[in-house]
Amino acid sequence: MIDLRHGQVVHAVRGQRASYRPVRSQRCEGSDPVEVARALVRHVAATELYVADLDALQGGEVQLDVLQALVAALPGLRLWLDGGWSGPAALQAFWQRLDATTAAALDPVLASEALQDEAALRACLAPGQPWSGRALLSLDRRDGRPLDPAGCWQRPELWPARLVVMTLERVGADLGPDLDTLAEVRRRAPQATLIGAGGLRGPHDLQAAAQAGARAWLVASALHDGRLPATARA
Repeated sequence: MIDLRHGQVVHAVRGQRASYRPVRSQRCEGSDPVEVARALVRHVAATELYVADLDALQGGEVQLDVLQALVAALPGLRLWLDGGWSGPAALQAFWQRLDATTAAALDPVLASEALQDEAALRACLAPGQPWSGRALLSLDRRDGRPLDPAGCWQRPELWPARLVVMTLERVGADLGPDLDTLAEVRRRAPQATLIGAGGLRGPHDLQAAAQAGARAWLVASALHDGRLPATARA
């Protein structure tokens, strides 16, 4: 995964976004999004890349030029984009700015911390939208509490087929994956595809996450500092 801020990839720590700084990686030089993404994708042979646009998450515009550059440089890669959309109007306005190639490569990530209410969740996941069937829902949590003005955590019947289980205080903190929360979501949505996020330290954590029901885990720090070998799939 990569976190974007002002056109650069930054190092995420505990979800404290104001303190993020340009990433330093063993995989590549500098913090250019295309170079960082290319290095990470090549290292683990990834077919999807999660992109968190921090500018958009903090009330700005999605960095469309960066997305277009990623799509052009990495054909065939699917981008899972968290753009901090509060509801369908915001997501539709963004989608209308996309060219056909970029739109075809993007799967929007709806973040529980950003959605304004339950109606917004329903409308974003309704059939007939340009992104229908492709959206993921990120169930965001910090310090044991859901970040969830829309009540997403309480409505599993509305959840899409793919769920990100995001424990923000573990992001970039070397605390290990939050397998208890993953198990909780697994109990409530046994048929969903679960993608964990936060805390992964190395291959042993990947194995534990898979045993707990995660199909994949969003990883940045353990890739940049060399703790995940090229044979690991993140």
